[in-house]
Amino acid sequence: MTGTRKTRLTDAGIARLKPATREYTVWDTRMPNLGVRVRPSGHRGYVYQGKVGGRAKRLTLGPAALKTVAQARRECLEIKVAESSGDRVRIARSQTPTFASFVAGPWKSACFDRYKPATQKSVRGSLRTQLLPTFGDLPLDRIDRRRVNRWFDDYSRTAPGGANHALDDLRRIMNHAIGLGHIETNPARDVKPNPRTALTRFLTREEIARLHRVLDDYMSQRASRRRQANIIRLLLLTGCRKGEIVNLRWREVDGDTLNLADSKTGPRKVFLNAPARAIVERQAQTESPFVFPSPRDPERACSPNLPLWYSVRRQAGIEDVRLHDLRHTFASHAVLQGIPLPVVSRLLGHKRPSMTLRYAHVSDRETEAAAERIGSAIARALDVREAGSPD
Repeated sequence: MTGTRKTRLTDAGIARLKPATREYTVWDTRMPNLGVRVRPSGHRGYVYQGKVGGRAKRLTLGPAALKTVAQARRECLEIKVAESSGDRVRIARSQTPTFASFVAGPWKSACFDRYKPATQKSVRGSLRTQLLPTFGDLPLDRIDRRRVNRWFDDYSRTAPGGANHALDDLRRIMNHAIGLGHIETNPARDVKPNPRTALTRFLTREEIARLHRVLDDYMSQRASRRRQANIIRLLLLTGCRKGEIVNLRWREVDGDTLNLADSKTGPRKVFLNAPARAIVERQAQTESPFVFPSPRDPERACSPNLPLWYSVRRQAGIEDVRLHDLRHTFASHAVLQGIPLPVVSRLLGHKRPSMTLRYAHVSDRETEAAAERIGSAIARALDVREAGSPD
């Protein structure tokens, strides 16, 4: 299967080509420069093998599923004519789509349109502010690792986390380009992301108590703060992600459970403990579909008031705590209570228990206390042994 194969290419014949353990190419007897490359994944793509710019080169002409053999032969003929007339620039740039056209066309319909709304919003931001301004006008096969590294290093100086997210988006886009036969390798594959800060922060029992006291004070000062305080408390009591609580709808509330229709990992059920259930039941049901509607527009969810959160955590003495750390706190205290990791994983809505390990932190104080308990237990055992030993 890996040797040279020649046949008169037809649309029906190409559709019958079967993938093998290694990629192979079948060459056309009518247009010798034209071939169909078949990858182990099953992808079939047209290629042109000939001289481009006076040098032997293989060009990708696109997926066989998107064009006929007649169209591919015509493209090969155009390349030959352009080469004979010295129009090298047009040859090099006309066969591979630009990054912008690829993103707006094949990648959007096959990948982007299937993303969840929150993911679409994030990727759209990366494209608008970074990827399209940097790579949009370039043909896919001219985006090399050097260009990607230069862009990534520049972006990382001001936003290392944002650079990591944009790099992930670029990798997925270029992987799809490989699958369609536009490029051979992913130029973003070996670019090392910026080190991520270890997720080791969660609230101790004393910090939780201080947080609740501050929230009580803020609610007593102004009734409009009650909704924000309830969101914060519910995040801590359920371990939910911020978006799951902020966008919670009444139709998803069923007694002591929340039947979330669209969480990060898909639909899932959240079991409410008594304090969490009491918070939900206290919310007034209006014409708004949201449990926590925006005070300005009931048709929209109530966005967290970050300045209020910054003020709350400053008053509570926990200025380094993010809203997402409340989720860490829920997981960590569950582990400290002896709840098995698979159960904690289900409470958090993780697909794999291994993901839960990132959230199940144990503080130095808890570790020190555990060491003391172990030492005391061993000391008691030694005392018993010494008391029972003969003189």
